[in-house]
Amino acid sequence: MVTVFDVIPDSYAARCGIQKGDILLEVNGNAIKDVLDYRYYITEPSLSLYLHRGPELLTVSIQKDEYEDIGLEFETYLMDKKETCRNKCIFCFIDQNPHGMRDTVYFKDDDSRLSFLLGNYISLTNLTEEDIDRIIKMRLSPINISVHTTNPALRCQMLNNKNAGKVLSYLEKLASADIAINAQIVLCKGVNDKDELLRTLNDLTAYLPALQSVAVVPSGITAHREGLYPLKPFTKEDAAEVLKMLNAFGDRMLMTHGTRLVFPSDEFYLTAEQSLPDEDYYEGYPQLENGVGMITSMRREFEEAFDYLEEDYDLEKPITCSIATGEAAYPFIKSLTDALMKKAKHFTCHVYRIENDFFGHTITVAGLITGRDLIKQLENKPLGDFLMLPTVMLRDEGDRFLDDTTLEALEAVLPTPVRTARPTGDDFIHTLLQ
Repeated sequence: MVTVFDVIPDSYAARCGIQKGDILLEVNGNAIKDVLDYRYYITEPSLSLYLHRGPELLTVSIQKDEYEDIGLEFETYLMDKKETCRNKCIFCFIDQNPHGMRDTVYFKDDDSRLSFLLGNYISLTNLTEEDIDRIIKMRLSPINISVHTTNPALRCQMLNNKNAGKVLSYLEKLASADIAINAQIVLCKGVNDKDELLRTLNDLTAYLPALQSVAVVPSGITAHREGLYPLKPFTKEDAAEVLKMLNAFGDRMLMTHGTRLVFPSDEFYLTAEQSLPDEDYYEGYPQLENGVGMITSMRREFEEAFDYLEEDYDLEKPITCSIATGEAAYPFIKSLTDALMKKAKHFTCHVYRIENDFFGHTITVAGLITGRDLIKQLENKPLGDFLMLPTVMLRDEGDRFLDDTTLEALEAVLPTPVRTARPTGDDFIHTLLQ
């Protein structure tokens, strides 16, 4: 049962007299405990809602088009509390955060509902057989699963959870029911790489064709690992070896199954100082949000938008601006701005490489740059008419960085206006030249 937080005016629910504070018990005889139950059962065109209002129990009938919303709103997105993670993974990034950050930064979610609704990855350790049955019944597909290894004993060790190996059996159950699976392997040097990685990849092929893709990403290692498992970062040579193995495996899969199946993250290519593959390699970017193919995708989008610009494109007025990015993306972003400066008249852009003093210099991605590092490293630099930052540096609301520095505070200290751009090639050009 869930409490109605609000009712949209003139909606089906409002016209039937449902009120804020009513408790929704059932829809068509099915108990409602969270957003999945609610969204699944209200798809029917004919609904019978069973509610509790004070001492009264009432039934409301609604006739509507299939899949049409009925107008109820709830206090939280899930209509329930988030499932917190029961693991203590040896590579967990949250455990490597410094003290003094906002509370939400330290929350570890491991919620299967968010996997389906928002694309989050889950470890399966929070799920029961009944949860798996519900996923299958509701056809919640695709599901994103953090596998890491198919060696049960090693998985227990990596996740610090005695059930982590046993729940791997859920993969077979999901695949047999044709639930699409995207898998993730966080690769830890000397732990689940080399022979263990090859074993995991071979084991996962048993779940084809339900298994759609496997992303392999390096473990993030900050400077705040006191008392944690002694992980080491991948060197240039290590990254090259990982790429050689993954691409050889992908080539074999392409020949035998028509899909590469496994995709290394961009970070491995950048660390190995190798060119990223072209767009065909990524087969539609099934794991773009996991940092797999993001640079290739942005480069293609940039080239398409760039081709629309006339040679010697003349701006309405001269623009001098700046961009701040992480060390990993710096060469790529610099290549884009260099191309723009050659094509657009009176356009000048400074690109600044920001070292991550907050988390440590082994962290090179733009999304983990903090406001205080931006202030410290840009305060005396020429920034021009505005500073452009990628949206991934800010929380979803777009107002503050991981260290709680606000965008307003950053603009006041530098001082210069800040523009943000999504990590797409067309938004990159539009934000710079608008």
